[in-house]
Amino acid sequence: MTEEEFDATFAYTLDVLLATMAEEPEIDPEKFYNMACILENLRFFSPVLYGVIKQKED
Repeated sequence: MTEEEFDATFAYTLDVLLATMAEEPEIDPEKFYNMACILENLRFFSPVLYGVIKQKED
């Protein structure tokens, strides 16, 4: 998997998680906001995560 493929798949997965949480009425808005911030940070660091995963494979 190339870095671009990883980035696209990772971004899609995070978007699906966020959308699923947004549609769930039982999730407290404050907890939703906190999780959205965490997911945004994960998205920002996806190149780093890819590098770590790729390094483990080699």
